[in-house]
Amino acid sequence: MSHPSLARGPAVVLTDGEWHRLHPATPLLRGGIVLVAILFFVLNTEKDNLLQLFLPAPGGGRGDGGGRGDSDAGDPVAYVVGHGFIGLALAGIALLILILLAIFYASWRMNTFRVTDETVEVRSGIVFRSNRRARLDRIQGINIQRSLFARVFGAAKLEINQAGHDANVPLAYLGSAAAEDVRREILRRASGARESAPERPGGAGGVGLVEQRLHEFLAAPLGEGQVAPHSVVTMRLGRLIGSALLSGFTLFLAAVVAAVVISIATTGQYFLLIVFFPTLLGSFSFYSRRVVKSLRYSIAATPDGIRVGWGLLATSNETLPPGRIHSIRLSQPLLWRPFGWWEVKINRASHSSTKGADGQANTTILPVGSALDVSRVLGLILPELVGLPAVDAALATSPRRASPVPVSLEKGETGDARALAAEKPERAVAESRTALSLIEAGMTSSGGDGGFTTSPRRAQWIRWFSWRRNGFRTAPGSILLRKGAIWRQLVVVPLPRVQSVSIRQGPLLRRLRLAAIDLHTVQGPITAQIGALDAGDARVFFESASHDAVVAARADRTHRWFDQQAAGLPWAPPTSDQRLPDPSREEHP
Repeated sequence: MSHPSLARGPAVVLTDGEWHRLHPATPLLRGGIVLVAILFFVLNTEKDNLLQLFLPAPGGGRGDGGGRGDSDAGDPVAYVVGHGFIGLALAGIALLILILLAIFYASWRMNTFRVTDETVEVRSGIVFRSNRRARLDRIQGINIQRSLFARVFGAAKLEINQAGHDANVPLAYLGSAAAEDVRREILRRASGARESAPERPGGAGGVGLVEQRLHEFLAAPLGEGQVAPHSVVTMRLGRLIGSALLSGFTLFLAAVVAAVVISIATTGQYFLLIVFFPTLLGSFSFYSRRVVKSLRYSIAATPDGIRVGWGLLATSNETLPPGRIHSIRLSQPLLWRPFGWWEVKINRASHSSTKGADGQANTTILPVGSALDVSRVLGLILPELVGLPAVDAALATSPRRASPVPVSLEKGETGDARALAAEKPERAVAESRTALSLIEAGMTSSGGDGGFTTSPRRAQWIRWFSWRRNGFRTAPGSILLRKGAIWRQLVVVPLPRVQSVSIRQGPLLRRLRLAAIDLHTVQGPITAQIGALDAGDARVFFESASHDAVVAARADRTHRWFDQQAAGLPWAPPTSDQRLPDPSREEHP
């Protein structure tokens, strides 16, 4: 076990490849809080009997002369006091506390971790030992969680997310500032960078403990470190409350209330109110959790990817490295349409143990926002998500010779692979701008508007309202799927993340000369599927999507995002010259 000098920064000390222990308050945060709660419950329950140890009972003496008869049955405190076992009981309690402290200390001593150039490894357990390991090149994101009690002790839980079920590696707990530095260093190594990142300036030097804790409590959920100064979107309280009240759960709750009222009116059985009461309590919990969780939602760009933060009392923030988002869905329920609100979800290969900003699974990257907010969020994601893959694919398909060859970037443009590589950062930004404009056009369009290939008129037998909106089109580095007339949806699937493509026809689809296409990505809330297409259009789409996905996957380099930064591609929000909606034209609060 190493004992490095305190003069070295937290990231250098904790990521030197040696085994290190976690925060000293880890045993208390992991199990001691439960014991404290149990002790408080026992003291509160037996407070009257415990007071009689020090205060005489009315009428002199102790109760009824030491023997309490049947009243002592089932009361351990009264039994101990009545039979004179107070000293023995106190000695037993002291021994139990010592044993628990010894177990906690041993658990803390045996729970160690190390960070090397290839893996993050955690060892734990006293009797039954366990060893969890995360390869740096398989990291899908790193989440830092600060519960209320952890923030009191200046600690944070760092969870390294990997693809697969129960594959995450948690470091619970580290110092709050150290967790930020360790995350940045792990992501730096995972990016392919060779040299160490500079230490974060500042720190707790010269700052009192109370002032440091107060600073941590008031800090934004994005945390400290190399992040943009402000979130690109602002979450408004009125919008949050309105989006929760205008959700599908409200419609379900209204239907339940109507059913209960009708049942009581027809049967006169008021006991149904007792059955409905738990549902009412659950609805209050749903609304409050969704609003509180999203109240301090923020999203910003960092050198290592997108950082999303949320939470009021307990905060969480997660960094998603480039190339870890497998699909995006923009959705707009019918009740949100008058206000122009949208929700943005993503599919990712890993599953965080914490809940997301909307209180649901941690796949929501924007709980609710205007079209302008959607554009700002996509402006952070699209350069690496579709811009870089589009240029990489163009480079991969260009012959390696000096003679001019066609380049599939913009109509009429030609050049060789070397010239394209030199212009890669600018080309990637230009491709992301093109994709953003196509996405914005497809959010509310229908029919052939925006260049979408839609379902034929005969598809209205199975797509009564949405056959004119149901369609697809290609975009730089991605495929767009547009569907839903009542519940609008637009799905963006990056070509390098497509694992396979399938085409299918059931008896009804064959009868109508229709077909459906599935783009398979990792499992998540988004299903990249489009149905009721003309059979001929579906076959052409199937062939082109299969070919483009293979080319893009072979050329993809986003998992080594440091190389992209070294090439000059900035990790930043959309620049002022990027085409975005005018903020002054936003109509809804």
